[in-house]
Amino acid sequence: MAQGFETRQIHAGEVIDAQAGARITPIYQTAGYVFDSFDEAESRFSDRGDLPVYSRQSNPSNRVVEGRIADLEGGRGALLTGSGQAAIFTAIYALASAGDRILVTTSLYEGTKQLFRNSLSRQGLEFVFIDAEADDDEWRRHVTERTKAIYTETIPNPKNDIPDLARLARLAHEAGIPFVVDNTVATPYLARPIEWGADIVVHSTSKWLGGHGAVLGGAVVDAGTFDWTAHAQRFPQFHRSPRPGTPSYAERFGTGAFLPFAVTVANEYGPTLPATSAWLLLLGIETLSLRLDRHVANTQRVAEWLEQHPAVAGVDYPGLPSSPWHERARTYLPKGPGSVLAFDVRGGREAARTVLDALRLVTRMTHIGDVRTLAIHTGSTIHGALTEPDRLALGITPGLIRLSVGLETVDDVIADLDQALARVVAPGR
Repeated sequence: MAQGFETRQIHAGEVIDAQAGARITPIYQTAGYVFDSFDEAESRFSDRGDLPVYSRQSNPSNRVVEGRIADLEGGRGALLTGSGQAAIFTAIYALASAGDRILVTTSLYEGTKQLFRNSLSRQGLEFVFIDAEADDDEWRRHVTERTKAIYTETIPNPKNDIPDLARLARLAHEAGIPFVVDNTVATPYLARPIEWGADIVVHSTSKWLGGHGAVLGGAVVDAGTFDWTAHAQRFPQFHRSPRPGTPSYAERFGTGAFLPFAVTVANEYGPTLPATSAWLLLLGIETLSLRLDRHVANTQRVAEWLEQHPAVAGVDYPGLPSSPWHERARTYLPKGPGSVLAFDVRGGREAARTVLDALRLVTRMTHIGDVRTLAIHTGSTIHGALTEPDRLALGITPGLIRLSVGLETVDDVIADLDQALARVVAPGR
């Protein structure tokens, strides 16, 4: 019988310790593993068994978390990495080689765009940024034989301009390429992109999946749905033998070929998540649904309050009926559109400085998904390397402040914002 999300976030993928019977997944804090014999060592290196070879590639603690995240997303399997950026890198580099092209929606977390524009571009990959709302012909115009994926975010950070996932999935599949979705801000509790056609899902588990701001991590989830065999010429890496005398990834795993190949990429580059971090992440996932319900409720209250404040020129949050993304959020995010919002303070950069410096409860910090409410002026920090025209084109106005709303008593958060915003409201307004 199918189990509910709350049950699976506690139990999916669990393995009871065989020696002591520990109910909680142990921390396997080890670099390597003992081989009982010559033949067993050869078997493990040939990937003919289920036992680990070295913790750069796999660890029993990590495997439990991978199984749980894959289950919650509705995927065939998952891979943990040392950070969300490492997860994105691993997914992209498993798909593309020098000279290849990735089509990317324009509105993304700026750190991801920097990874694409800088490090990965220096390695010969081309990233074409396209407005998610551009018509189908505009997207098709950029597809070539070297195009390897379409990439987007479920809830772009910080503007919350939610893309039409089903349409982008259709365009990707028409072109014979996989659809990759960063589901960090939504988490699998609020949205499961695989149900809308995503083939690969990535996460920064440092955010809501972990939930406490205590640990970095990332995840790559394979839906196991893309037909690599039908596109062998475009993706030759899945059709080569990894070792002499062994079948190719596509021959052995079929539509599940992506994940074992991605594991190989991660093993070679080494963005490993330590077992201690995996264990902390597992504890966070166990309460994901409870936390997200509170996050969303608090954010809705804060957004509604900010929208009425005289010092605020506008609020970006799809939970507001005034948002142009409100109806799309109701389709893709029926349980709520996450807990990140952005608000524009009247008076621009200096007014935003005054508000941020006056905060007492809300933490000034570059992070999201914490139990604590966090605030940052993105134009001078995350988007600080962009020109002013480029920031404005993305909707990053001089007075824009991003909030990641936490789990405090929401009236206390509002009170702190109120006393801070009072510093920039002219008397009598």
